[in-house]
Amino acid sequence: MTQVIVVGCGIVGAAIAYELSQVSGLAITVLEAGVPAQAATGAALGVLMGAISQKVKGNHFRMRLTSIRRYNTWIPALEASTGRRIPFNQEGILRLCFAGEDMSRWQKLAEVRESQGWRLEICDRTHLATNYPQLKLDGVIGAVYSPDDRQVDPTALTLALVDAAKQNGVTFQFNTTVTQADSHSRGQLQQCQKICTTNGSFPVDWLVISAGLGSTPLTADLQQPVDIRPVLGQAVHLQLQEAIGKPNLQPVITGDDVHIVPLGDNEYWIGATVEFPDSVEAKLIFPPQQSDAALAAVMQQATSFCPALASGTVVRTWSGLRPRPEGRPAPIIEPLSGYSNVLLATGHYRNGVLLAPATAEKIRQMIGEG
Repeated sequence: MTQVIVVGCGIVGAAIAYELSQVSGLAITVLEAGVPAQAATGAALGVLMGAISQKVKGNHFRMRLTSIRRYNTWIPALEASTGRRIPFNQEGILRLCFAGEDMSRWQKLAEVRESQGWRLEICDRTHLATNYPQLKLDGVIGAVYSPDDRQVDPTALTLALVDAAKQNGVTFQFNTTVTQADSHSRGQLQQCQKICTTNGSFPVDWLVISAGLGSTPLTADLQQPVDIRPVLGQAVHLQLQEAIGKPNLQPVITGDDVHIVPLGDNEYWIGATVEFPDSVEAKLIFPPQQSDAALAAVMQQATSFCPALASGTVVRTWSGLRPRPEGRPAPIIEPLSGYSNVLLATGHYRNGVLLAPATAEKIRQMIGEG
């Protein structure tokens, strides 16, 4: 059996484990320093923006649409096989457009999407007032509705992926920290032979690094450091006394990069902040300092176009660190430079949940081709 070690069990690592578990001849072990769905995954809102993205071509765009297609089949299959409920909003995404925005650009994108087999609908203020009475339309000139985009609960999804992968024979080692990676030269390239951890050592035929911010120290140990920095995100869970909007029409509503995510039972997630370190020196501080003002600004923006949220009771607030590659685009899905059997699937920044299925597919292809 080919020994595959996956380091990291956020949504990306869990998706990779599940995908590879369906390939014969692989013995897969997942190593996680804590428990599944911590860090960036636990803080994510799970908003899957594919068709409504402004991207029209290229690898990143194809990965977005591949992932959404796969989620449409993955989630019912995972629920059936694991017995877990995975909250999955299939009502789409409504993006509000504000004064000064060029709506003709969205109309052109809608035409492109139609040629690609995806739907975008341009909504005027009359349509919004009729169908979304919860919205305050001051400054809103229209909206774009994407019925094909989705939202999923990242933690529930990750735990279901872990259970399904276990059913397929994957071994998970939680609360297990990697302490050392041993390698040797093989021709012009290095080959990782063994991973040492706080819970023993593991032989390696393929090493997949999907540890988000934890990828930097591991790649440094392999003498090929990949610089990934933390960007803080905060969000709020609200409970309202009364329903808002139409109960049979509850898409994610987004405006000025603030998301209102309906959860059912008059509950909503609101988020998320994007908090960069405020100086070059602070970039090395882990984690960045949490800002009450940044979270308040997100809530103010959300209530400006959905005033009913102001009466909600805060159930909880939470935060997490997104892994953002320094000096290069996110994500990083490629072989580690100088190594024949080490693959990177990390640094997804704000799109880990969105791109997890497509990332897993790419890793499966790399291992198959290798």
